[in-house]
Order: sequence, then structure tokens, then C-alpha cells
Amino acid sequence: MSSLIMSGIKGKIGIIKLNNPAKRNALSPELIKGFLSALNELENNDEVFGVIITGEGKAFCAGADLSYLKDLQSNSLIENEKDSSLMAELFVSLYECDKPTIAALNGAAIAGGCGLALACDYIIAKKDAAAFGFTEVKIGFVPAIISFLVLKRLSEAKARQLLIGGNILSAEEAQTIGLIDFVDEDVLNFSFNLMNNLSSNSKTSIREIKKMTRAISGMTSKNAVEYAKNINALSRTSQDFTNGLNTFLTNHGVKNEE
Repeated sequence: MSSLIMSGIKGKIGIIKLNNPAKRNALSPELIKGFLSALNELENNDEVFGVIITGEGKAFCAGADLSYLKDLQSNSLIENEKDSSLMAELFVSLYECDKPTIAALNGAAIAGGCGLALACDYIIAKKDAAAFGFTEVKIGFVPAIISFLVLKRLSEAKARQLLIGGNILSAEEAQTIGLIDFVDEDVLNFSFNLMNNLSSNSKTSIREIKKMTRAISGMTSKNAVEYAKNINALSRTSQDFTNGLNTFLTNHGVKNEE
């Protein structure tokens, strides 16, 4: 695995840390490949309940590495398409992770770094340290790949304003518009507590809920209801539901009748 990524497991929680503080954990092909390897390893580990993403140093992720951006100028169209595919794989793989994911933002999340955070289920930002924004427009670039993640969080109008404005938001401003979820002085502690609380819920249910919400968000209302009906029926046959329902009924004094 790349030295630009650190990963490990604490209890039943996986941790991925972007580890290039000298470059503010900027995205590069090497870092992306290391991240994908670490995510795949944690996602396929049955002992891991969920994954927390954070950064080393004062920034979470400052977007694309400057030397990497410079190299793009000499790329052919085919090379750029290959590079775009790798970038897309980064965001989609994290977004489609079936385990709970939390972005613990220790500092600024800019451009692609903001996209990385938005691919997670929860975003926790450090008070008075985190900053957010999509600055691509200032260098004539289009934040095309991460746009779908912005639109998952914000209305079309608000997303458009954010992307064409190129402004940097404070943690509090980002929370106000719904870009992030919580602001705290100790983001890692907050994230671990949140993940531990989530771990009392059914892993099977969480996995199916994540799949369901991803699928339904792009459907018509009619198709969404049909899809949801099938998921509802299937969930009633799971062992988690049987165990959970029996416990619930017992706690409320309801006995099973033979």
C-alpha cells in the first residue's frame, strides 16, 4: 500500500488516513490507488463495521496535487479519460460502500477533497479549522465527476451556486446549507462515538438501506415504490429481523403464541 495512505482497525471500526501533510493530502494517482486498496480491504473484512476517513496534519484534502495538475497539460485525450476513470472510481467506490462511512474533517476539504467527504454517509467538521469549497471554476476546470455528490446533498439551485461561485465556506456556513452534518472540536472522538452508536443497529439492515437509498434516488415514484415493496418483503425474512422483532416483543411483554 502507498505510504500516502495509512489504514488500520480500532475495535470494529476501520480508519483510513490521507497521509501527505506536506501537500495538504492532495489527490494524486498514487494516493487514490492506495485509498482504493485500503477501502477494499476494510470493506471485505467481516470484522469491520464501518469506516472513518480523515487526514494527517492541518488539512483533510486540498484537492488535486499541483504537480499532478501540471502533468495534465501534456496528457492526450485517451490519457485524460483514463485518469478521469481513476478519479471516478475513487468517489463511486466510497459512495457505494455498503458499510457506514464517516468523513472526519480535521481541516480544509477543497475541490476533490470536498467530493471525497461528500461520498461519505456523515461529515463531521472541525470547528474553526475546516473550510469547504469547489474552486475548480477559478482555473477553468469543471468539477464534473463530483457534481453528482453535490446534488445528493443540496438542491440543484444551491449546488449550481456553489459550483459556479468557487467560494470557500467555513464549517458553520457549510453546516447551515446542509453540506456537512456536524461541527465539533474533536472530530475523531465524535466520529468514533457516532460509529459506535450505529454499531448497535443491524449490519444487514444498514447494508440494504444504503443500497435502497442509492437505487431509489434515481427512480420515478412508481418504480421506487415497487422496488421498496420488494426490499420490505425480503427484509422480513432475514435473521436480523427475526431476532430483533422477538427481542422487541419480549421487552414489551408480548409473548409468541404457538
